[in-house]
Amino acid sequence: MKPEDHEPAAPAGKPGRAAFIFIFITVTLDMLALGVIIPVLPKLVVQLTGGDAASGARMFGVFGTAWALMQLVFSPVLGSLSDRFGRRPVILLSNLGLGLDYVLMALAPTVGWLLVGRVISGITAASFSTAGAYIADVTPAEQRAARFGMLGAAFGLGFVLGPALGGMLGHIDPRLPFWCAAGLSLLNAAYGLFVLPESLPKERRAKFSWRKANPVGSLTLLRSHPELLGLASITFLSGVAHEVLPSTFVLYADYRFHWDARTVGWILAGVGVCSAVVQGGLVGVATRKLGEWRALSFGLFCGFLGFVIYAVAPTTWLFLFGLPVSALWGFAGPNAQGLMTRRVSASEQGQLQGAISSLRGIAGLLGPFLFTQTFASVVGPNHPIAWSGAPFMLAALLLCAALGTAWTLAPARSG
Repeated sequence: MKPEDHEPAAPAGKPGRAAFIFIFITVTLDMLALGVIIPVLPKLVVQLTGGDAASGARMFGVFGTAWALMQLVFSPVLGSLSDRFGRRPVILLSNLGLGLDYVLMALAPTVGWLLVGRVISGITAASFSTAGAYIADVTPAEQRAARFGMLGAAFGLGFVLGPALGGMLGHIDPRLPFWCAAGLSLLNAAYGLFVLPESLPKERRAKFSWRKANPVGSLTLLRSHPELLGLASITFLSGVAHEVLPSTFVLYADYRFHWDARTVGWILAGVGVCSAVVQGGLVGVATRKLGEWRALSFGLFCGFLGFVIYAVAPTTWLFLFGLPVSALWGFAGPNAQGLMTRRVSASEQGQLQGAISSLRGIAGLLGPFLFTQTFASVVGPNHPIAWSGAPFMLAALLLCAALGTAWTLAPARSG
């Protein structure tokens, strides 16, 4: 396959901007629904395991692994189903299933039922790959990076607002956030039923194949062209590097700077705001000014530099200087994704987004172990406190490898 631009389908009614707005709202509400339960789910697990913190923590680890595995397995399945039956039914049924699942979790009488609910939510939330395919369908190739950046902003917005709302509701009743999440998802499904048009015409659809609709099979698409494989490598390395933040940030901040929970909360909110500004407002500008390849490389360099600052910063203020620098890493993901959509046909966009989600799922399984073990090996009385930044330095090296790959792949042209 040549690295040519594949123009999006032109479905009836030319959904374009209006359809993208719906997808943006859909992803925001879905992430808001996921974020709402973050403050209360661990406490509910502990409560349902008899109030024992250690047992609850072990069970909550099972919940996290189960959710990640469902994302890994079902993202390519839903992506391939959307290539066969269209994006609209997959998105609507996923929203409906997610809403009903939150009702199940709100009513769960035992930790076993709560785990069943979490598994189902991992399956239905895998429709994010279909949302990415929808954007590729309705967006001209040169505008996709900006649209994917705005989609990333929707993720960030949901995760900034969701936990705050969930914390307030959970203070009233620990199960109330689940009812709120159910209402958001069901409202989203009802809204889409009347507003969302189909983006993939029947003549552009592909046959469904279980051989391709699995984590291993879906990745074969990424080997169909050298540039596509290289961009997939960049996406994977970036995904692993990103896991340093959720897996070790709180541990590192407490060990090195002695921040309390409120300070950590404010810092994480700042990370979310910076990320939303970059992905929602600056990606399109950077892509137009620099071109996709240069914007991708610049983003990776800023991520590398930001992690180095995190690793070596001796003071809080210098650490904070790294926040806006690392936020510019947000240029990389949307441009890599936009470049990847150019190298597959319209009937393969769902499979491609599923494969990208699979890569992120694998990164999500490997990254936490890699960084927590690295952190554990360099802290303690026999190690200088500065060594505690080793996980961030390791993440910086991963982004350095991704940047080297981008420089090797980038053609001798601005785009």
